[in-house]
Formats: sequence, C-alpha cells, structure tokens
Amino acid sequence: MITEVLTANQLKKEAPVFGQLSFDNHEQVVFCQDKDTGLKAIIGVHNTILGPALGGTRMYDYKTEWDALNDVLRLSRGMTYKAAITGLNLGGGKAVIIGDPKKLKTPELMTRFGKFVHTLGGKYYTAEDVGMETSDMDTVREVTPYVTGISESKGGAGNPSPVTAYGVYMGMKASTKFAYGNESLDGKRILVQGIGHVGEELVRLASEEGANVIISDINQERLEEVSAKYGVEIYRGNDLYAETADIYAPCALGATVNNETIDKLKVKVIAGAANNQLAEENIHGPLLQKKGIVYAPDFLINAGGIINVYAEIEGYGRDQIMTKTENIYETTLDILNKAKATNMTTNASALSIAEDRIAARKKEL
Repeated sequence: MITEVLTANQLKKEAPVFGQLSFDNHEQVVFCQDKDTGLKAIIGVHNTILGPALGGTRMYDYKTEWDALNDVLRLSRGMTYKAAITGLNLGGGKAVIIGDPKKLKTPELMTRFGKFVHTLGGKYYTAEDVGMETSDMDTVREVTPYVTGISESKGGAGNPSPVTAYGVYMGMKASTKFAYGNESLDGKRILVQGIGHVGEELVRLASEEGANVIISDINQERLEEVSAKYGVEIYRGNDLYAETADIYAPCALGATVNNETIDKLKVKVIAGAANNQLAEENIHGPLLQKKGIVYAPDFLINAGGIINVYAEIEGYGRDQIMTKTENIYETTLDILNKAKATNMTTNASALSIAEDRIAARKKEL
C-alpha cells in the first residue's frame, strides 16, 4: 500500500476547510458571493450547544481568501468560549467580508450580506466588528431580525465598543492586582497597540486613572488625534514589543504574541481587546507562563461587547449590561488564581471552565 504525504499547500487544495489548522469541529461554514454588489463573505458557525451563534462581522482587505477563512474559523471558535465563560446562553459564530471597507462597502452590499445571514434562520446572529459601524447593522436589520448592535434609536443596544473597552479595563485591573498586589493603574506604563473604537476608549479609561499610556497604530492621523484628545504619548520607536513597560494591551488584529515577540517582551501583564492574541495557544501560553508574564485571556476580558449585544436578544437594560461586564474583574482574578494553583496556563484554565459549561449543557440535550 502506498501512503501519500501531502505538503501544507497540497493539503489546502485537497481539504480547503476540514484541512485548515484552525478548523475545530465547526458546525457550519457558509461561503457567500454576490456578483452585483461584489460581496465575498464567509460565515463560520462554530458551536450552538449553549444557544444560537452570535458574533460580529469583520470587513477587512485580506491578502488571500485563505487568510479570510483562517480568520473566521479562529474568531468563531473564540466566540464560543467567550459566551460560555461569560455565562451567556449563546454559541459562537463570526463573519468576514473580504475587501477594504473604505472602498467597497455600500448599503447594497450590506443588504445582500444581511439576506445571506437571514438564510441561516437564526442559527447565527451578526453584529458590529472591525470595519463596521452601527449604521451598517441598521442596514442589515432592514432585511433580517438576526442582527444585534443596532442603534439605540431603533431599539438596540448601540455601539458595543465602549462596553468592550470597559470589560478589558476591568480585566486589566484584575491582572494588575494579581501581578502587583494592587489594582491601581496610576503610574503604570501601558502600551496600547491599536486605537480603533475600543482602543481609544481603553486609552481614555486608563489615562483618566493616571496611567502613563503610550499608543501605537498604523494610522498616523488617528495617533495624532487620540494623543491630543487624551494627552497621551505616541510611540515613535522602531520596536514596540521591545519597550520596557508594565502592561502590553494589544487592541488591533490577533497573533501579536508569537515566537518573535515573546522573546522581546519586557512587560508584567498582557491585557488587551484583540481576539486570538496568542498565535498558537499550546505554544505561546506556556512560553508566557515560563517567562512570568500574566496573560489575561482575550476571549474573557473582551467579552463586554457580546454582553452588550446579547441584551437585545434577552431584553435587559444598561444597568445589567454594566453589572455583567464588571463581573469580568472577578472572573479574571478567579482564573488567574486557578491557573497558579493548578500550574496551568491562564488560557488553558479559562478554556477548561468554558468547555466544562458546554459539556454540561450537552449532557442535558
């Protein structure tokens, strides 16, 4: 018998979805295309044991369609664990639209995307993410009820970014208490990478507490704007990861904690809003642990956004949204302490709690 060994590139061609390293028993992956509007989108539904999958739509100019597929697989998986560990009766899903939102996004494109979402019959609820605005969700809402994060004037919970940032802020303070014995950010040197809607709000919260915030972003205009607005420093060096600081807060795209950056990092805490911050969980979680860096699992501390949009499905108000988001502080401390007591990585500790909840629910079905 002849056994054929496939290269990575061959594997992609032979098994375009199931062969992806990021494929993790996803229930459904939907490829959406519309010639008239130029829409090319992928919807990933990872797990619906706890409830319908909920996750935002990201529009980004991916280099390749493989990158887009990898992103939606990783992001939808993260949403499953985010909902589970936060105690929400939701599953994990995500959508990506391929293209530059500044050039290709139109109301017609968003309407067509909404119609694709509607064909899933409520198995997946979409929301706002990178490259999207609340007004885009309002457009989607015109053709399907399976969308959250619509304008407050239309009965929704509005832009989830401020709540997401508040949850990250709570997780950052809890991680600071674990690492330093005191939760105060006053005087702490914090590197914030990425100052979109969430990153900017995190800059505001931290700087108002007295933190020494240094910001980094590929958009120079945004840097100047945020720096002037909050009186924070713009990073003008050549290697942010090699900077000496107390806290690194990745708030842009994922995988910035990797083989190259971990060796350089001179921080005590990593706590940011970006999804999938660890390039490879099983490798980089242990490396951070060995180096003594406290890592606040991203799918836990950036869960404020899903808490905010979940309110539209469950019908609870602003006070409950903020109370649930504040609970991220105690949950973060619990996970960090559990990880220390069991000699687990913080990421593995958080995953185990989320997986236990999913497994318990599965037994009930």
